[in-house]
Amino acid sequence: MSLKIGILNISDRASSGVYADIPGQACVALLKEWLTTPVEFDYKVIPDEQAVIEAELKRMADTDSCCLVVTTGGTGPSVRDVTPEATMAVCDKMLPGFGEKMRAESLKFVPTAILSRQVAGIRGKTLIINLPGRPKAIRENLEAVFAAVPYCIDLIGGPYLETRPEVMPVFRPKAN
Repeated sequence: MSLKIGILNISDRASSGVYADIPGQACVALLKEWLTTPVEFDYKVIPDEQAVIEAELKRMADTDSCCLVVTTGGTGPSVRDVTPEATMAVCDKMLPGFGEKMRAESLKFVPTAILSRQVAGIRGKTLIINLPGRPKAIRENLEAVFAAVPYCIDLIGGPYLETRPEVMPVFRPKAN
């Protein structure tokens, strides 16, 4: 059986059909490009509503047993951007290094990266990572942190993820 990864695109407009779900699809394409482990995607597009985001994160982690949940969108400073708040509300532990590294990487491209509020945390055996909503930023941010993702999932008791080392090398410490 393949492992599960949740993709949650958080967008009022995409969830109401005003525009296509490009960010979520970009995230799936990126993970398919990097991973060699068979993966089943639990995929959903929802509005920027904190209670809805929290419920979906809980469902993906607790009910569907996703080892990784990646959100796209809702990480800016606008009133409707509540993805980080929802993520923090459902996580047992926060991993501030993820957000720090992603913002540092984004600052190489745009000065407004300091406005981004993405976070990452752990709920049970699930790693949750918030990404911005633009496909270019999704790639830049996920590339910045993904080398640590499989080992983090190992440490929290999740399944073993393997990647194509020529496109996405990962780091796992050597056994003593």
